[in-house]
Amino acid sequence: MAAEHSFHLSEERMVTRRRVFLALGASALTAPCALLAQQDVSRIPRIDYLSQGSEADRGVFLGAFRDGLREFGWIDGKNIIIDVHWAPAYEFPQIAASLVKRNPAAIVGTCIPSTRAAKNATATIPVVMSVNGDPVESGLVASLARPGANVTGTSTLFEELIPKWLEIITTTVPNARTVAVMANPESVSDEYWWAQVQQAAERIRVNVVRAEAHTPAGLDRAFASMNKQRAGAYVLMVDAYFLNEVQRIVMLANEYKLPGVYGFREYAEAGGLISYGLSYRDYFKGVARYVDKVLRGTKPADLPVEQPTK
Repeated sequence: MAAEHSFHLSEERMVTRRRVFLALGASALTAPCALLAQQDVSRIPRIDYLSQGSEADRGVFLGAFRDGLREFGWIDGKNIIIDVHWAPAYEFPQIAASLVKRNPAAIVGTCIPSTRAAKNATATIPVVMSVNGDPVESGLVASLARPGANVTGTSTLFEELIPKWLEIITTTVPNARTVAVMANPESVSDEYWWAQVQQAAERIRVNVVRAEAHTPAGLDRAFASMNKQRAGAYVLMVDAYFLNEVQRIVMLANEYKLPGVYGFREYAEAGGLISYGLSYRDYFKGVARYVDKVLRGTKPADLPVEQPTK
């Protein structure tokens, strides 16, 4: 019995040693894998996305940008990391200066102030812009064909379309004596846009009235206000918030029998009367195309600036 007992003890010690050995072996194998995973994460390119506003009102543009990157094979959180920064314009210089210290693969500026802040903070990190306005006049690039330096991307000139929107809707609805313009009073560019509308209306002799909305409930009040002001047609300004409510806006326009003209093609696709402008989804796919090119090694100076028209 003693010998048998000794045998069992020896066998148990051998099993215990074998388990310890296997555990040590497993940890030795998993440790390099964990280290490798950490190294892989460190090699994933990071880009910084600078925008005014918030996720609630401008997240639709960020979503379109992410979708565009996905079409080029870049998936946020998998083989690329997008660090998003929402801030008022006056904070952009400080934010850009701090971002440059992290040395991201690229910085995306979604307006002139954020792009200018990034340009002023670095002369080497690629800056891809998505702005409304003239990037040459704003000093962001040397020329559209030859941007020079480290900034390139896309720009729109929506203010040039405002007279066209008014002309189109008054031609389409010739009996409309008053045209309403629906705007977002919370937009950082609201005052500028309204001034442009008033100037264009004066030039082409159109009577314009204003309606405002920046919440779902506000949309109902805006359409009721346009109806009360006897508007025969309306223009919807190109604000990101409204893109969150495309279906509802088109539905309300139909309910009030109010023909409208829109700056983004998605409204016409949803049943709106007329769009004269571009597709915001296609536009941000274009922005993603620039990011894809710089991530693959193309210098911003070699990429002409695009001003999409459709």
